[in-house]
Amino acid sequence: MAGRDADEASEDAGGQQSMLASQRAKEQGETQGRFSKWFPLSAKSGFEQWWAGLSPMATEHRVLSFIPHLQSPPTHTQTGSASVAAGSSSADLDAPPKHAEDETTTTAFNDPYGPRRWHSQMVELCGKDRALNEFSVERVGEEAENNLVMLHGYGAGLGFFYRNFEAISRAEGWKVFALDLLGMGRSSRPTFKIHAKDKEGKIAEAESWFVDALEEWRIKRGLDQFTLLGHSLGGYLAVCYALKYPGHLNKLILASPVGIPEDPYAVNEEMPDVQDSSMANEFSQDAAETNQNGVQPSTADNNNFMNQQKRTEGAKEAKQPPKRRLPWWLYSLWEANMISPFTLVRWTGPLGPRLVSGWTSRRFSHLPEEEAQALHDYSYALFRQRGSSEYALAYLLAPGAFARSPLIRRIHGVGRQWIQAHDTPTVDGDSPSQTSAATAQRESGFPVIFMYGENDWMDVKGGQAAEERMKQERERILATASPEQGEKDRGVGKVIIIDKAGHHVYLDGWEQFNRVMLAEMEEVRGREQGRRGR
Repeated sequence: MAGRDADEASEDAGGQQSMLASQRAKEQGETQGRFSKWFPLSAKSGFEQWWAGLSPMATEHRVLSFIPHLQSPPTHTQTGSASVAAGSSSADLDAPPKHAEDETTTTAFNDPYGPRRWHSQMVELCGKDRALNEFSVERVGEEAENNLVMLHGYGAGLGFFYRNFEAISRAEGWKVFALDLLGMGRSSRPTFKIHAKDKEGKIAEAESWFVDALEEWRIKRGLDQFTLLGHSLGGYLAVCYALKYPGHLNKLILASPVGIPEDPYAVNEEMPDVQDSSMANEFSQDAAETNQNGVQPSTADNNNFMNQQKRTEGAKEAKQPPKRRLPWWLYSLWEANMISPFTLVRWTGPLGPRLVSGWTSRRFSHLPEEEAQALHDYSYALFRQRGSSEYALAYLLAPGAFARSPLIRRIHGVGRQWIQAHDTPTVDGDSPSQTSAATAQRESGFPVIFMYGENDWMDVKGGQAAEERMKQERERILATASPEQGEKDRGVGKVIIIDKAGHHVYLDGWEQFNRVMLAEMEEVRGREQGRRGR
C-alpha cells in the first residue's frame, strides 16, 4: 500500500518514528512535563521531522493512499511554493513516485464501485503566481450531469477529505472536485495584500481574494451549475461566493461554518474574550472524547462562543469579574496583520513539528495511529509553507474568531440575488441595478444545509438562527410572488447534527457525514432531472 511505503520511506530518510500515540513518552520512560503534555512530540523527533522536510506533495500522497480501493492515488508534482525544508528528503522519491502520475483509473476488478477516474492537477489562473490545487473523481462511462465542489477550512488542504472521496463518488451522475483555497494547501501562494482603506472595503477585498479565484476556476472547468460544500472558513467563503457570483449554485452545504453569529466586539473591531474563541477550542479539544451513553464529555464545547449569553447570565449570578482582554501586543500583531497561527511554526524551526503535534495529537487522536501520523506530517508540511492568504484571517475575523461582517446579516440573500455583476459579496435589494434592470433575473432560491457536530464548538444555534432568517425572507418574498414562482422556490435552510463529532464533522463522524452527503446529492439529482423534464 502506498501509505505503508511512504511511512517506511520517511523512516529510512530521517530515522523518524511515529510519535502521535499519547502513551509514546511513557513507553520511552520520559518525564511528562506541562509542555510535553500539550506538545507530545519529543524534541529529538521534532528535529528529525524538521530536518527530513517531507514535502506537501509527498504528505498529500500518503494521506490520499488511505482512500479505499485506490491503491495508487494520483499526485501531480507541482506545489504552489517551494518548501522551506532544511534539505530535500529521499522520501519524496518513493512517496509519491519520482515521476508521479496525475491520473489513476480504478476498474471493476479492484474497485467494486468502479470504474472511476481519479485526477490530480494544478489549475493555472490568470495573473502572477495564481493556481489552485485540484483533486477530482468521476465515474467512467457515465455523463457527469452534476458537480460537487469541496472547500476545506483555514490552513488545511483537500487531503483532509480522504475519508469522504470514495463514498461520495459512488453517486451516479456526479463528478466530485476538491480544491485547495488560493494561498493554502498546495495551491500557489501569492503575496497577500489589501489595498482598501475602509473597514468594509478591507473585508470585501479579503473575501473576494478567495471567491474570485473560485469563480475563475469554475469558468475554466466549464461548470454552469454545481453544489458547493465548505467546511469552517470554507463555509464562510462559500456563502460569500453565493452572494457575489449568483446563478451557479443548486445547493449550498455548510459544514460547521465559521462567522455566522454576530458579536458586538468583532463588529466594532474590539476584542472578544479569548475564552470565546473557537480557534482556542480547535487546539484544545480531544477528538477521542465523544459522547458516550448520553454523558457529555468534558471537552464538549463548554467554551462555545455562541454560548455567550449563558455564560454572561452565569457570570452575573456568580458576580464574576469582567472579561479579560487579550494582551495588547497580541491584539496589535493581529490587527496589524503580522501574525498567524502558522507564523510561529515557521519562526520556531526545529520546534515547529512539536508545536504542530499539540494540535494533531488531539485533533486526530480518535484515528488509527498510521492515519493520525500521516495527517500530522501533512499538516506540518502545509503549515510551514510560505505565508499567503492565511493573513486574510485578520480581515475576516476579529481575535476570538468572530466575523467582522457576520453571515447572519447576509444569509437571507443566498439564492435570492439578482443574476448580474457584483463588486462585493453583499445582499441585493428587491430591485436590480439600473444598468441591467431590463434583463436581470433573480434567483429563485436553493437549499442551504447547515451541518454541526454533536460536540462542535460552533454552536448549532448559529445555524438555527440562519435557518430562521432564511425562512422569514422566503415568507416575505412569497407573499407577493405568483403561484408559479412559489412552486420554483427552493430557498429553505436545514440543520443537521452529526453524532459524536466535533468541529471536523467530515472526519469525526465521517460515516454519517457521507450518508448525509449522498442523500443531499440525490435530492439535487432528482430535482435537476425534474427541471430538465426527465
